[in-house]
Amino acid sequence: MHCVEPSPKLYFRRPRARQRHPTTTHGPRSAGRARALLRAQLTEWKVDGEVAETAELLLAELMSNAIRHARRPVGREIGVRIARYDGRLRVEVADASHARPLPKTAAADDEQGRGLAIIRALSVRWGCCPRRHGIGKAVWAEVLLSGVQPK
Repeated sequence: MHCVEPSPKLYFRRPRARQRHPTTTHGPRSAGRARALLRAQLTEWKVDGEVAETAELLLAELMSNAIRHARRPVGREIGVRIARYDGRLRVEVADASHARPLPKTAAADDEQGRGLAIIRALSVRWGCCPRRHGIGKAVWAEVLLSGVQPK
């Protein structure tokens, strides 16, 4: 896993028009709500097609991992961050767990254990960094916006 912390300029100071920080409750409907927020934001930014579909799948996998594996203290929500910068779209899910995600090798008949492999395959970059206020972590994945070459 590439654990790269975004620069403070990217993470904390981007103009609001380029990022969104919604939160959602920790429950079975959380992933659907997060995907709806993502679709609305991508529509506003006029991002569609394969980029939008890939971002939605990445967000679904990140949300599934947070819901399934992150134990949260009462009152903590799952944070979702959607940002675009330098020709990239980043989807990020933050939770109150400090445990970093570890990729597994799933057996052919396993029903779980492929989420990080999917994230790794579909993103140009992904990673994990400490949550902004020190409680938990944020796991993120990036895709290139259409027509942009990786740097």
